Amino acid sequence: MTAMTPGSNIPLSAARVTVDVAAPVRLDVSGLLLTADGKVRSDDDFIFYNQPTGQGVTYRSGGGSAPDAIVVDTGALPPGIEKVVVTASPDAAGQTFQGVEPTATIRTADDGGVLATFTPPRLGTETALVVVEIYLRNGVWKARAVGQGYANGLAGIATDFGVSVDEEPAAAPAPVAPPAPAAPAAPVPPSAPVDPRVAAAPAAPAAPPAAPAPGTGKINLDKGRVSLQKNQTVSLVKGGRPLLSQVRMGLGWEPAYRGKDIDLDASVIAYGPNRNHLDSCYFGKLSILNGSVKHSGDNLTGEGAGDDEAITVDLGRLPAEVTGLVFTVNSFTGQKFSEVAKAYCRLLDAATGEELVRFDLTGAEPQTGVMMAKLIRQFSGEWEMTAMGEFVKSRTVRGMVKPAGKAL
Repeated sequence: MTAMTPGSNIPLSAARVTVDVAAPVRLDVSGLLLTADGKVRSDDDFIFYNQPTGQGVTYRSGGGSAPDAIVVDTGALPPGIEKVVVTASPDAAGQTFQGVEPTATIRTADDGGVLATFTPPRLGTETALVVVEIYLRNGVWKARAVGQGYANGLAGIATDFGVSVDEEPAAAPAPVAPPAPAAPAAPVPPSAPVDPRVAAAPAAPAAPPAAPAPGTGKINLDKGRVSLQKNQTVSLVKGGRPLLSQVRMGLGWEPAYRGKDIDLDASVIAYGPNRNHLDSCYFGKLSILNGSVKHSGDNLTGEGAGDDEAITVDLGRLPAEVTGLVFTVNSFTGQKFSEVAKAYCRLLDAATGEELVRFDLTGAEPQTGVMMAKLIRQFSGEWEMTAMGEFVKSRTVRGMVKPAGKAL
């Protein structure tokens, strides 16, 4: 086995290799098929969880218990493809590689034998990396350690390699570190998004990145109860150890005008490792996943102090294929959230009732559905909660399944 350094390369002893990228946090791993000019032929050459197969390249999910991987069959790559780059980006919104040390492992795909490993050094404000590349040189396929970072996430990588994004970039994205020559990408006309995170990312400035915006990033529970802002993430670990196995998500609201009844329905939607919908727990289905997720029942008015509806999740009993839970609220009667006051969600220790995390929803929009929060299982086994506060047009949980899956 070879421990690679930036710029080093090895010849591949097998035609089929797997590149997995492991880190203490969940990563999105992708692969891009590139021609001799360093560009994709079309968006079909961008391989990721939502487009898992291409010509000679496959995305493989780790299911939350192992790192995601890209499998490259060099013998099946189409003519004209001379390089496959493997990229990684933190799954949590706004998170950088600061303090996160990813390691790529190159294996033979048939027997899993390790050919090389690579840990990019000196990472900081990068939000996406080109980790390694599989490339053709003088008729021989090789692997090179890269470690090139981008401060503007997958959008920077996408535009650099010619993948279309929703917004037209003003200029070519600038790599952060280490410095490496890169051909500037021509402006790309608007088109349908490929990866939700790519489509949502802003156009890349060429200047060094600014500090993360307020309300983003991950915190922990070491100092007790926390109040989250939108897009903030909290790890359900305290002192380095899992905090608890059973949690209760409480959701509450009050009518905004003269005590008018508002019927909101809290739900939780469970997803598998490929963002595939597994089941939904709501007032019409109070228990799912063999009783590991239970709903308290419907509240038709929002009256009374405390939580109006609650959902208890036994994290220790969740099936292994469950890697993500999205907590949603819908206005079944069609009233908009702009007519709701004091909407919040909070996470409690189900055994003691101790409040751990609270997210107060402010700036409500005139919509009938909102994704309040999500719980994501990391491949290390820990769970993280992220405050969402994303509004959609839907009066029932059924209409939330697709947008919630995209938001994971």
